[in-house]
Amino acid sequence: MPLEAGLLEILACPACHASLKEQDTELVCTGQDCGLAYPVRDGIPVLLIDEARRPA
Repeated sequence: MPLEAGLLEILACPACHASLKEQDTELVCTGQDCGLAYPVRDGIPVLLIDEARRPA
């Protein structure tokens, strides 16, 4: 279930404050050194650093 376009525009990575892009069931940080992937559960982004997946 895609997020609303307006919502994605105002969300930012809690760790580095870079913008996020939607990818499958995650929001992925676009920051050069960050790249954390935050889950989206039941259409709700979980923007907690402890819940984020580290880049491979």
